[in-house]
Amino acid sequence: MDMVMRSLALWATMAALVLAAGPAASREVGGVAVPETARLADGTELVLNGAGLRTKFFFRIYAGALYLRRPLHEAAAVLADPGPKRVLMRFIYKKVTRDKLAAAWEDGFRANLDEAAYAALAPRLARFNALFPDLGEGDEVRLDYLPGEGTQIWIDGRLAGTIPGADFHRALLAVWLGESPADWGLKEAMLGTGDGD
Repeated sequence: MDMVMRSLALWATMAALVLAAGPAASREVGGVAVPETARLADGTELVLNGAGLRTKFFFRIYAGALYLRRPLHEAAAVLADPGPKRVLMRFIYKKVTRDKLAAAWEDGFRANLDEAAYAALAPRLARFNALFPDLGEGDEVRLDYLPGEGTQIWIDGRLAGTIPGADFHRALLAVWLGESPADWGLKEAMLGTGDGD
């Protein structure tokens, strides 16, 4: 009887551990798994604010996700928040060349900045663009902002470089969340106010 009770207690303990651990929580966006939480290099924990698809001419380019310390659903509040952040990009399209990526970043900066602000950031934008190779299906880019350090660019798990400045990071976020975003649907999805797909 003692053996049966010990076996039952062991099974109950194991079941509780399995249930407590559970699968890593994630959300599916366009067939791509997007984690519900993120941990930055300094150990900061962030939560998924929203995620959606970047599309162009009906092609799905990447699943994009925004992570913050706490949910914020207005673009102005996100852009004004001085805290750590992550933008995650998981590519779906077969190939996006580094030249097309650079042109897209430049278009996004120019669309959301006046000429003086763009000119001030242009040298750092050039350094940022130089960090990217051609990307395609299965590749992952993480753009992590750490206050006081800058924007870390992680490509497929490797730190490619860091661009300093809160001003640079705000301009980068404006590519998605500014007055003239690259994709209105993705802006709403990243703010958690629109459909992710």
